[in-house]
Amino acid sequence: MPKVLMIASEAAPFAKSGGLADVLGALPAALRRQGVEASVVLPKYRGVHPAGIEKIWDDLPVWINNFEHHTAIWLLRRDQVNFYFVDAPWFFDRDGFYASYGNDYGDNHLRFAVFSLAALSIARQIEHPDVIHSHDWQAALAPIYARTWFPADPALSHVKHVFTIHNLGYQGRFAGERRHELGIDDRTFTPEGVEYFGDLNLMKGGIVAADAVTTVSPTYAREIQTAEHGFGLDGLLRARASVLSGILNGVDYNDWNPATDKLLPANYDLANLGGKAICRRALLEEMGFGPEVWDRPVIGVVSRFAEQKGFDLLQPIGDAVVAEGVTLIALGNGEPHQEWIFHNLSERHHGNVRVWHGYNNRLAHLIEAGADMFLMPSRYEPCGLNQIYSLKYGTPPIVRATGGLEDTIDESTGFKFGEYSPEALLHTIRWALVNWRDREGWLQRMRLGMGKDYSWDRSACEYAALYRGLLGT
Repeated sequence: MPKVLMIASEAAPFAKSGGLADVLGALPAALRRQGVEASVVLPKYRGVHPAGIEKIWDDLPVWINNFEHHTAIWLLRRDQVNFYFVDAPWFFDRDGFYASYGNDYGDNHLRFAVFSLAALSIARQIEHPDVIHSHDWQAALAPIYARTWFPADPALSHVKHVFTIHNLGYQGRFAGERRHELGIDDRTFTPEGVEYFGDLNLMKGGIVAADAVTTVSPTYAREIQTAEHGFGLDGLLRARASVLSGILNGVDYNDWNPATDKLLPANYDLANLGGKAICRRALLEEMGFGPEVWDRPVIGVVSRFAEQKGFDLLQPIGDAVVAEGVTLIALGNGEPHQEWIFHNLSERHHGNVRVWHGYNNRLAHLIEAGADMFLMPSRYEPCGLNQIYSLKYGTPPIVRATGGLEDTIDESTGFKFGEYSPEALLHTIRWALVNWRDREGWLQRMRLGMGKDYSWDRSACEYAALYRGLLGT
């Protein structure tokens, strides 16, 4: 049985700010079902103290530039998976994971360097893995340090390294002189290593140091090799194309299944869709709508309000969408201008548009169940999860054909547009509304989507094959 140690900055339910946490929360247990023994190393952020956790290492010293950083290691066994937590209060006992009040912590490079070195100590002295699988820039120093600091260490010299890009837009880029604080010498700080136009780029270093590079959907793996989506690393990724692959993320149907969802006022499934109408009525009433909108099509949004998500396309066509008789319900928060787009539309069309600013898990489930269709017009989307939830909940998605949206939605289950323009989005919304009025055709579309299987077992099977290929087993 291959042993894999995963290193990441988040995992649900312990720490979550995005899709990375969902992957690390579900993939390790799914790998176990595929005959892979997976463990996870995480930072011990403020407030992370789940029931059953125990301290197994009181004082693990981490040395960088002859300076000793003191850490401790905690262990929790969950779903047959070991979750290790690196406890370094000076670095992780803070308000946020990466930032406070919208400003990145100035020592993020050092925080995650200490974390990565502590994770390598767990690999060397506790886990003894065959593969170290690092996720995103926060863990990219693990393969870099393994290659440069421990090339002859018998506990690491045989280990294969996998590096997964969850979102290439976040690369861990810091001023070049910061490399000295991390013990990165001039042999590593080169254009072939972690140097990027004079800066330190940890994502780049992880891509270079890994034996295999993956990302979270096949289409995104192709897109990041282009200038449009490569964020300056497309040339490197084309050079590493022979070891680059896209493995589509899965979803946890234990949490996202309308047949068993405890957050809904009524459950439903393929055989009995009656509960969806109850959820629809409950959603409209909760958002303050009266009977005058009950017969109108409902479009739902659950998202971070960020430029990546494409809602700037909605700004110039919002009036035209409302004129089609649509009810729009949005849940999310994020960048001020993106929030303003929804706030402004709601102010001008309060009879048709309502927005909940913030995050509300129960409301997120109710929107998935109660909406007629779900909107994701992303500029780019490495994988995306909400479109997959929407399929399961019988809520056909309207998406831009990019990344994982392209890989999971087809014309039989949803609606796609390619050109990134307000006109293309408006045309697709109108086409979806035409189809919505064909009730028999719409029910067939709902059922086809609900029958799709994007469980983690599919993804875990591909990761297991990748690990075994690297190990020659």
